[in-house]
Amino acid sequence: MKKETIIIADDHPLLLKGLNDFLKEKGYNIIGSGNNGREAYNLITKLNPDIAILDIQMPFLSGLEIAKKCKTNGLTTKIILITLHKERDLYQQAQDLNIFGYVLKEFALEEIETCIKTVSKGNPFFSPKIKELLGPNNLEEASLKSLTPSEKKILKFIANDKTNKEIASLLFISYRTVEKHRSNIITKLELEHKTNSLLIWAKEHQDRLV
Repeated sequence: MKKETIIIADDHPLLLKGLNDFLKEKGYNIIGSGNNGREAYNLITKLNPDIAILDIQMPFLSGLEIAKKCKTNGLTTKIILITLHKERDLYQQAQDLNIFGYVLKEFALEEIETCIKTVSKGNPFFSPKIKELLGPNNLEEASLKSLTPSEKKILKFIANDKTNKEIASLLFISYRTVEKHRSNIITKLELEHKTNSLLIWAKEHQDRLV
């Protein structure tokens, strides 16, 4: 399995060095580090890393502004934000920009490895501690926003009691592809891998699967 290429950026030298040393010690492939937002964005455009771990607030460009520029310019680097901020609007902005990871700085060393592993598989990781700060409705909204159009389409079929075989036939895709989508949806919605957990969720939220 290939090692994901990673760049990191933080305007606090000690925090940057601490995270850099910690990840290198764990065997991660750190290919660059920056002290501000401009350096971070230049590293992303020049090195095209798989993952960029960024402080949310840095001189010249914030982590959110970098994510916005990456999205606008079609850069595929997956952004993970590390932040001290617990405001709902920042969390929502991160969701809207398709940011893959959102980790609270005070729990960064506890959570960063799980975050990188999750993001490497193409799934978003938002600090469980965020759940203590956001109500259930906000979390459900965030979960729904993390689904791709294809995943939402499959959820609609599930809500209408279609089997994997029927969904595959209706969407002209393979049975295996449907199974993979289902697994990704369960991960994103943080459901238990039980037989009917996805069906129950889909039926309960049918009116929101527009």
